[in-house]
Amino acid sequence: MRERLLREGLQAQQIENFFEATRLTRDLREQIRERSHRLQWKVLDALQGRGLSEVHLLGSTGYGYGDTGRELLDEIYADLFDCESALVRLQFVSGTHAIACGLFGNLRPGQEMVSLSGEPYDTLSTVIGQKSDSPGSLKEWGVSYRQLDLRDDRLDLEAIQTFLRPETALVFLQRSRGYAWRSSLTVEQLGEAIRRARKVCPHAVIMVDNCYGELVEEQEPTHVGADLVAGSLIKNLGGTLAATGGYLAGTTRAVAAASYRLTAPGIGAEQGASLGFSRTMLQGLFQAPVVVGQALEGACWAACFLELEGFEVAPRWDGPRTDIVQAIRLGSPEAQAAFCKGVQSSGPVDSKATPESWVQPGYRDPILMAGGTFIAGSSLEMSADCPVRPPYIAYLQGGISLGHVQLGVVRGLVSLKNLVK
Repeated sequence: MRERLLREGLQAQQIENFFEATRLTRDLREQIRERSHRLQWKVLDALQGRGLSEVHLLGSTGYGYGDTGRELLDEIYADLFDCESALVRLQFVSGTHAIACGLFGNLRPGQEMVSLSGEPYDTLSTVIGQKSDSPGSLKEWGVSYRQLDLRDDRLDLEAIQTFLRPETALVFLQRSRGYAWRSSLTVEQLGEAIRRARKVCPHAVIMVDNCYGELVEEQEPTHVGADLVAGSLIKNLGGTLAATGGYLAGTTRAVAAASYRLTAPGIGAEQGASLGFSRTMLQGLFQAPVVVGQALEGACWAACFLELEGFEVAPRWDGPRTDIVQAIRLGSPEAQAAFCKGVQSSGPVDSKATPESWVQPGYRDPILMAGGTFIAGSSLEMSADCPVRPPYIAYLQGGISLGHVQLGVVRGLVSLKNLVK
């Protein structure tokens, strides 16, 4: 290993830090592994409990009527989230699309949406209508929006009961840090916010953006009172095998309302061909706990190694984690570009490519994204996203194995060193 690290370009002290990070994180990584094993059993119980068989893997075409595999997948997700209903579809083009269906399905013109976790993820700002040029947004549709900003990097729990109104129709919480230098929210924190919100608006739909957080903790937001959660299948629950898609899970009423926005009123969840993708969506779910566990081990190690190298990271290596995202403060767009080039070079696909920033649909700033992945944009396989704006942070996500994350971080660091030269 030392010889390989020398060939990669690490100096002697950096190699010592590599092994020191491995030693320091050993116990914590073992805890992560044990939790992933328990979650693997939980997923297996859901698959076996619903009687998964070969016939469910065949798929459908056209309208998708009578697609037993698609229907079984919905039931398995509902079991996994311990809720009444779920909607798992390849027709969701992204996590943002799934969330938008949840929002539009459960809000009406003249109603109010409130975020309790401050500024939402960039693409959701467009959905809500915080940008003046957001045609088709909730704002254009007549839905008002307010947000309760975080206080000292935490939910302002004390302010919830005075900030919310009894007539608030939808309460929104974002579990992950997104593209912000803040802590992700634990399920326990979400549960406390939900409990307080329910006292003020007992009839509101409480929705959680669950992207990047699935299977990181042993409970999900639906276990602590959320009416609706949403996410992407090219993140955690797809297990690096789902080629596209997203999901919603929660109460029967909230999921059904969202399904009418995905398809059409009167159709809802009854249509949507699976086109043979049921196999990889189900197999991906089966292996997701192990891959998520490896991504978390990699994030923990990366934080420790980079801290030893003098970088500011969030969370700290021994801090609480409730998503697979590791933030690294780099300080300049040049450093972002160098780090992303190193991560890209460690991918199995397009390893010779040089990432270039561009303003992607729904974003307000150019995004620099490294991702040499088999599934385009797959955060779980390992990627590094950098919104090119101060304070110039890289968001390292995923990793199918600890070893792959280590190689990505090593090459990112060497690329940064070459930038200094």
